[in-house]
Amino acid sequence: MKYLLDVNALLALAIWEHEFHARVARWVERIGARGVPELATCSITELGFVRVLGQAQQYGASVAQARELLLELKNSERVRWIFIPDDHDISHLPKWVRTPKQTTDGHLAGLAKANEAVLATLDRRIPGAFVIPASRHS
Repeated sequence: MKYLLDVNALLALAIWEHEFHARVARWVERIGARGVPELATCSITELGFVRVLGQAQQYGASVAQARELLLELKNSERVRWIFIPDDHDISHLPKWVRTPKQTTDGHLAGLAKANEAVLATLDRRIPGAFVIPASRHS
């Protein structure tokens, strides 16, 4: 199975200090036990990653530093990273999207589905998404 990570899951995987790093890292290890896991990014998740790292006071990374960290993560041999090109316009936005806060989630869920992937997230409110489970040790 291929998983498109949302911005929060991508951040949690990359940042050791992130409150959900252990949770996401253990999940990647568990799915890796069945072979090399396929994780995906897209323009929105990569740009969101860079934006959050640059704006969050606890990280304070420059655009160049955030870019390098993401490239390092994507060059990992433990995970097969895939980039999903985004060709979805507003006509692809799922009908369940009702509020402005749901637009990106809906877009990512639809993009994942159209590319035979599942949106992996820490957010329980996204229809059809896979919520990365907390392990007993998280």
